[in-house]
Amino acid sequence: MNKGNFNQPKEDKFFTKPIAIIFITVFIDLIGFGIVIPALPFYVEGELFQATPFEIGMLFASYSAMQFVFAPILGGLSDKYGRRPILFFSLLGSAVGYLFIGFATALWMVFFGRIVAGITGGNISTAQAYIADVTTRENRAKGMGLFGAAFGLGFIFGPAIGGILSRWGIHVPFLFAAILTTVNAIALYFILPESLKEEDRESAKGNKQNRFAELFESLRDSRFSILTGLYFLLITAFSIMTATFALYTLFRFGYDAEANGYLFAYIGILAVIMQGFLFGRLAERFGESWLVVVGSLILVGAFFIVPYVGPNYGGLPALLVGIAFFSLGNSLSSPALTSLASKIASEREQGKALGVMQSGASLARAIGPAIAGVLLNNAFGEIDDYTIFRTFWTASALMLVTFLVALYFAKIVRRRLALS
Repeated sequence: MNKGNFNQPKEDKFFTKPIAIIFITVFIDLIGFGIVIPALPFYVEGELFQATPFEIGMLFASYSAMQFVFAPILGGLSDKYGRRPILFFSLLGSAVGYLFIGFATALWMVFFGRIVAGITGGNISTAQAYIADVTTRENRAKGMGLFGAAFGLGFIFGPAIGGILSRWGIHVPFLFAAILTTVNAIALYFILPESLKEEDRESAKGNKQNRFAELFESLRDSRFSILTGLYFLLITAFSIMTATFALYTLFRFGYDAEANGYLFAYIGILAVIMQGFLFGRLAERFGESWLVVVGSLILVGAFFIVPYVGPNYGGLPALLVGIAFFSLGNSLSSPALTSLASKIASEREQGKALGVMQSGASLARAIGPAIAGVLLNNAFGEIDDYTIFRTFWTASALMLVTFLVALYFAKIVRRRLALS
């Protein structure tokens, strides 16, 4: 077992053993997260818990709210005590959260499990710091790009696994997620070497007081502020859709957790194809700023039209086309915004700038489901056609604002290029 520090000089070679291990760790962690997505609404709306749409929205929101608060805290602890122990204990904490949900007998236990999983699920910043430790500056962007791949792949396999496991009981996906996360933690403990040097841990002790102040200094750049605002609106709108989708398909089509798992996997597959094979070429041809404009406009239309779809209005083929546009719009807009932010930030502030965007995204993932929970809930604590329309149309309205601001930003970029 290797418990020593990984202090050897950083090599130019990118895909080293520590990079491979941390990628697998994050990938498995996100599979556990993805498993919950199609199962949670069906788990709590049943006879045992009888949760309202509002309570379901709060369950989704509570996880991301805890991530928003605790991600920088876990990142700070990893600066002080090392990446490896924080990753290990955070994975064990996530497993405890999943177990609480799987064995819950009251709704408060489900909320408690989601809160615990959210607190310990803020370990992404620690994993990003690990990659920064073991990569050269030239390979830093590639390393951070692995997170996009891990998210995409986790979003494919997680919901599909969760949907399939729900055949044997709607609580089974949560128990499997707990087992998977525990195995991941044990493997990490025995295999992953520490990346942070002892002297770097000591120097981090004096910087804790100014962590948030330093983080938000990046927002002083007006261009970066606009991009962060656009990213926040995009993630909020997309999170509204994510929290709404399973209840919408249950109400309109009668789809269960398994069917929704396949639908979410379909979205993930399209996202991986778009971001892995087409995005780079489109960005070179048209520029990232215009991809944000086009992607936002696609989402405006998709979020507006999809609530019309039902068994008598297009059926499953129309639904598949509609959610394909969900994936297309997001796959154009999201990586384009992070790419633009990375180009605007200085070389010395890449991590800080992208950290601001990810903090905003975590907050958006808390606000979006909360909005969905309020809008989906009618006077009887149920979902109906009217609440579906107003929820999706709110997401569409947010994307319309995103489109207009993105169009303004793209014109500014084009004007500056013409003057340079």
